[in-house]
Amino acid sequence: MRVAMAQDAPLFLDPVASTQRAIDYVEQAGRAGARLLAFGETWLPGYPFWLSQTGGARFDDAQQKAAYAQYLEAAIAPGGPELRAIAEASRTHQVAVVMGFVERGQQNARGSVWASLVFIHPERGITAPHRKLVPTYEERLVWAHGDAHGLRGHELDGLTITALNCWENWMPLTRTAIYGTGSQVHVAIWPGSRALTEDITRFVAREGRLFCVSAGGVLGAEDLPERFALRDACAAGLYQDGGSCVAGPDGRWRLEPVVDQRGLLTCELDLDAVARERQNFDPTGHYARPELLRLEVDRRRRQVVETLD
Repeated sequence: MRVAMAQDAPLFLDPVASTQRAIDYVEQAGRAGARLLAFGETWLPGYPFWLSQTGGARFDDAQQKAAYAQYLEAAIAPGGPELRAIAEASRTHQVAVVMGFVERGQQNARGSVWASLVFIHPERGITAPHRKLVPTYEERLVWAHGDAHGLRGHELDGLTITALNCWENWMPLTRTAIYGTGSQVHVAIWPGSRALTEDITRFVAREGRLFCVSAGGVLGAEDLPERFALRDACAAGLYQDGGSCVAGPDGRWRLEPVVDQRGLLTCELDLDAVARERQNFDPTGHYARPELLRLEVDRRRRQVVETLD
């Protein structure tokens, strides 16, 4: 099985143009013979990098409010035209897609956004999105807390594919839930940095005895539109430098982290290696003690306002 990572920048805060760039990558991946393509965290249409650049915690700051409002308006709905267009490209080119996107809240949560990801199957289309369980550090200034509704495995060619956002991959119980799906290929999506991907990619691969595919984005000052409220306040330079990589179920690199490079990256996976490495360790199988230690996962999606008529 060949997998691909789109290590590039979106058209920041432009969901329509970013969708077209994503479709171009789906086409490239199809031509390259890839069956699975992954994009970075909230790639569609951008990661809130400005928080660490501009003192995002300043309370009641007019520029921070303006930046958030722009981010909110650029967010997309899971059933919206952007993901539907990518799903159509997925079907046309027979490439499954893991897409990180900024999800706009609906109804009672119209003023909120989540760091979400979605698995798009070439035939079955868009699946239930997964919202990042805990935004990391300054991300909590922008993203709402997620839930376990989308914490599940996805079938592709008889394999189980899973995916998590960024530092969710460091959460021990979340990893256990992922292993419990029978995952053989796990996709970890990131804003973009070797410092983020280098350690945990190999760790997850070896602990889970699976392939771990990390997809990171790239973003520099040149990618910011003139209309972005905090453009002038952001330091010039590169904010995200990629770090996409792939580790095998023995914890060894199949593709070492790639930095400062934009474009499509591909890697061939020998899926028989998963079974070989589980001979001595299967974390939620023969190496588990469910009568002593068990994990309960609540996948219900809760609403703060529920109307009973």
